[in-house]
Amino acid sequence: MPQLAIAKEFLTEFAALEKPVRERVIQVFAKFEQATHTGLHLEKINNARDGRFRTIRIDQFYRGVLLAPESGDTYLLLKVLPHDDAYHWAKTRRATVNRATGGIELRDVAALDASLPHLERLAQNVPTRLFEDVSDADLRRLGVDEQTMVFAQTLTDVFQLEAARGLLPAIQWEVLYGLAAGLTPEQVWEEMGAAIVEGEVDPEDLDAAVRRSPDRVLLVEGPEELTAALETPFDLWRIYLHPAQRAVVEASYGGPARVSGGPGTGKTVVALHRARELAEREEGEVLLTTFTSTLAAALEAQLRLLVESQSAYPEELLGRIRVEHVDRLAHRVFREVHGQPDLLDQGRERRLWQEVVDALGVDLSPSFLAAEWRQVVLARRVENAQAYLEAKRTGRGRGLNAARKAQVWQAVHSFRNLLTERGLWTHETVGEEAARILAGRTEKPFRHVVVDEAQDLHAGQWRLLRAAVAEDRDDLFIAGDTHQRVYGPKVSLAEVGVNILGRSSKLRINYRTTAQILGWSLGLVLGEPVDDMDGGLDSIAGCRSEIRGEEPALHGAATWEAELGHLKETVSSWVEAGVLPEEIGVAARSNHTVDQAVLALEEAGLSARSLARGQVPDAVSVGTMHRMKGLEFRCLAVVGAGGGQLPAPRSVTPEQEDPGAHARDLLRERSLLFVACTRAREQLSVSWHRAPSPFLEAVLDR
Repeated sequence: MPQLAIAKEFLTEFAALEKPVRERVIQVFAKFEQATHTGLHLEKINNARDGRFRTIRIDQFYRGVLLAPESGDTYLLLKVLPHDDAYHWAKTRRATVNRATGGIELRDVAALDASLPHLERLAQNVPTRLFEDVSDADLRRLGVDEQTMVFAQTLTDVFQLEAARGLLPAIQWEVLYGLAAGLTPEQVWEEMGAAIVEGEVDPEDLDAAVRRSPDRVLLVEGPEELTAALETPFDLWRIYLHPAQRAVVEASYGGPARVSGGPGTGKTVVALHRARELAEREEGEVLLTTFTSTLAAALEAQLRLLVESQSAYPEELLGRIRVEHVDRLAHRVFREVHGQPDLLDQGRERRLWQEVVDALGVDLSPSFLAAEWRQVVLARRVENAQAYLEAKRTGRGRGLNAARKAQVWQAVHSFRNLLTERGLWTHETVGEEAARILAGRTEKPFRHVVVDEAQDLHAGQWRLLRAAVAEDRDDLFIAGDTHQRVYGPKVSLAEVGVNILGRSSKLRINYRTTAQILGWSLGLVLGEPVDDMDGGLDSIAGCRSEIRGEEPALHGAATWEAELGHLKETVSSWVEAGVLPEEIGVAARSNHTVDQAVLALEEAGLSARSLARGQVPDAVSVGTMHRMKGLEFRCLAVVGAGGGQLPAPRSVTPEQEDPGAHARDLLRERSLLFVACTRAREQLSVSWHRAPSPFLEAVLDR
């Protein structure tokens, strides 16, 4: 009985087809398993480079392209294209098996053959070639076959390799790109990780190769799974792992481990798979956590999708994983001992600090004292005046002599006393108390803890998580990117008892965003000094996307009304091009701007909804840049990226008041823009009125 497999590249292309075509694709393939080769009307292709390609009629205009193995019963759906395009695509391609990974590969044979003479002529006038220092033996060991090797040996510049991305088999292109980026063959081999198969690979067994390619192929079991795959293609794409990701997920670590990487490299996907992997070991309860309730809810939904698609007993497995954001964990532990806390909101806390300042008569601002208390006293667990005098104040910017430190400590001591006397708490002190409670318990609530968006947690939250799990192998698994930090202050993991030395890995391939959007967005933060949470500086070097697309569209308007008019035109054009409203996002810096954008879109006859009210089907999602964390959209518009709106004036500490806080605030605001822009998968629009934000200067000058 034939079984249908779907190339996951097609899953991402399916959404771009017109709705009647999408419906017809589902109808044609829904009964694939019960159909016979003849009944399916699979047609051979004359003059094809690979005789195993077939076409199938979708409607009068569209054809599907499949790979039909000579032995075995797995048929791979590769493309759905207009009639002539489908035949041209199939005639110029060839399917092969990678000898290192054993997986299925496709290449544009015709384009490779056509480009070789030109590349050879160019290479004759260039003294060095791109891969002249890499031996043929190393290339073969890494799965580079003869045709790709001949092509690679003519290349003289990396831009030629980048231009050939769509022509070469994906894994082989990644190998060459890694070598061109300066990685050694051994480093590339290590990055391929779990993809490498042991033993001999039969290059003619396409059926086995298809089944050996879960990172690129989805095997469909019946019409219900087919419908789910095609109706939620991007969700299903997220649950499959690239070999480099799988190696991180399946590894066993001697203690805490961390995976980092740029936007869209799949850190959240890895965290989800890691939680499932640990739960399957049945060693104890797993905590999957992050820093906000919104992201925790998204993690829970994605975890359910993952587990239900890959486990025979999903409810049993889900029962071993607790998804809970870190403040909720802190409050739950706190309430077990103390009951409900009387929490200070921002306004009450500021008034309390002002009360301290007035009582002591010191010329220190409440905002400076609050930052000093959080980022030095709480972060470093300073308990007395002597400890404060000796405490590191890295990043605070404003130097304090001994006399000034004495004044600050007196103010902090008074503030603490007021909290105690009046029975008041903050989220930070609740977290510190919860950490103290758990640290005193022999029995820990969790066997494993998995942390997503780790860069936004503060020191107290890390101490809580450290206390929630016993020190053991595979105790803490951390995923994050410090370039996307928009909440928490700088944290050194070693200082909060989390030692990741020798257990860190970095993901480099972006699976979400086009190369054009990624490259432009990286320019926003390039050169900014960003810590790596482990005593050094993080780098975005090597982060790359293999997806090509359009350059971001930039627009400056004279007035806010004109900018809103441009937003309406942009979103309307996306909808007219077939993009679904729920696949469109609009990001702004403030809630007020969000509300105005929603009204503007509704005036244009477009359904729009603020993310503060949750995402809904058939509506454009409009939200603050903070709310964009963890979300992704096919098309995204960033509005209000002007000098008066970004950085947000009220969110930046004056430099004369606290230079350190001022620098951190500016970096946080820049990171917010970076995060927002990298939520776009295919198209990005950035607009402003009057002058652009200073953060855009570097990318506007390019």
